[in-house]
Amino acid sequence: MYPILEKRCLAEGIWLMKILAPRVARAALPGQFVIVRADEQGERIPLTIADFDAAAGSVTIVTQTIGVSTRKICSLEAGDALIDFAGPLGRPSEFVELPLEELRKRRYLFIGGGVGTAPVYPQVKWLREHGVRADVIIGAKNKEMLIYTDEMRAAAEHLYIATDDGSEGFKGLVTQLFEKLTAEGEHYDECVAIGPMIMMKFVALTTKKYGLKTTVSLNALMVDGTGMCGACRVSVGGRTRFTCVDGPEFDAHQVDFDEAMRRQGMYRTQEQRAAAIAAERAAGHTCKIGLDK
Repeated sequence: MYPILEKRCLAEGIWLMKILAPRVARAALPGQFVIVRADEQGERIPLTIADFDAAAGSVTIVTQTIGVSTRKICSLEAGDALIDFAGPLGRPSEFVELPLEELRKRRYLFIGGGVGTAPVYPQVKWLREHGVRADVIIGAKNKEMLIYTDEMRAAAEHLYIATDDGSEGFKGLVTQLFEKLTAEGEHYDECVAIGPMIMMKFVALTTKKYGLKTTVSLNALMVDGTGMCGACRVSVGGRTRFTCVDGPEFDAHQVDFDEAMRRQGMYRTQEQRAAAIAAERAAGHTCKIGLDK
């Protein structure tokens, strides 16, 4: 069992949990993920690591209540425990393997959208701890949906915020803010974007115009997290890759985002139907809409 040390609401439907998992914490690196199960009947949920503390033996995850399984996880409280917390899995961020002398000559830009901002944090934190400069753009619909702003201010060289409605920071899209910064003379050697698939697609299209190497995390495609189910297949540079074992991070300019979004849309429909079944059962009714197994 893996005790929940802390639980905190970051924004509507988005919860932070700090889990006691010493072995995972000691082995974790930026970019990796864990597989979580709430109980014996729970589904396996892959979640990108949002922070880790080897000394304290804790690993932080951030979960958005989208479907039945994520709601079950988020219903737990501090003092409760998860039955499974397996990891770290996946390949760590590419920059972890670079020589520090080379890395310290580079300047990174991270773009986080919505709940995708959380897994950006351990990357920016790791770079700061190793003397590497990094700026961060956080995007959200409005001020109320922004997360990790205080943490990013402490870790990044500069933090920029973009909201759709202008309630905080720049009014507009993260891509528009990136182009504004570029026009003002900011220069970056590499960009890392994590967030909604549509956001990452347009970040990739925008940075490609500037010849800026860009990495994206396709963690949202993962289902089983081991490569066995094949659900996270994605075309990268014309080759079929599996997000959970070959990623979750890939060259953004090589990813077939349209294919990835079609696949993601298919799973979303299945999750919505599963949620409807669970709601019917909770209400004491017999569900007749399919998938009732």
